[in-house]
Amino acid sequence: MLRRTVVFIAVMAVVMSPVAMAHVTIQTSEWEPGSRPRVVVRVPNERDNATTTSVTVQFPEQVPTARFMAHPFCERETQREPLAEPIEELTERIVSVTWTCDPGIATDGFEEFAMSFALPEEGIAEGDEILFPATQTYSNGEVVEWIDPDPEAEAPAPRITIVAPEEEAEEAPAATSTEEAAPVPAASSGDDDDNMSTVAIVFGIAGLAAGLVALGVALFRKPKATTA
Repeated sequence: MLRRTVVFIAVMAVVMSPVAMAHVTIQTSEWEPGSRPRVVVRVPNERDNATTTSVTVQFPEQVPTARFMAHPFCERETQREPLAEPIEELTERIVSVTWTCDPGIATDGFEEFAMSFALPEEGIAEGDEILFPATQTYSNGEVVEWIDPDPEAEAPAPRITIVAPEEEAEEAPAATSTEEAAPVPAASSGDDDDNMSTVAIVFGIAGLAAGLVALGVALFRKPKATTA
């Protein structure tokens, strides 16, 4: 009996694990304050008897504006509302965005919707989570709300987790010296020096030999006879 129970639990874990993991999520889910991430909303289909026809993502007040990439077969509709206080030239903020798909997301498939926005630099700290609650609608009329702030819940809200900024390595200053560099002597060729020395020696020997010959001729030359 115990063995059958263990086997049953193992089989149910294998069968149920894909469903438990198939949440609507934001990829990649960790970013630094002040960054402008390009993220995708990943929407898997969890039903084997219906397609996903639409998904709506709610925007938090910390993210008042965003840019979206066009999807090949899902139309996008953005809902906005006026800001109580304008942010520079921005007078409206995004409340939600809805993608309606035709054809719907298949029973064994998923879709990704790309967008980019700026995360605030102030008012958030490392470990904070910015939630983007989502609603998934199926072709059979079923609606699943991914809104739970608990990440371990059955239907957790998509989120971005704030991480600490990476520390930039400081460049070491270039080494300076108060001593002036000594002038580099001009390069010379040892072969040229040897050749010049050889030539000088040859000319010196030749000159000496010529002098000796002239001296010998002067000493041994016979005087000419003179006539009265």
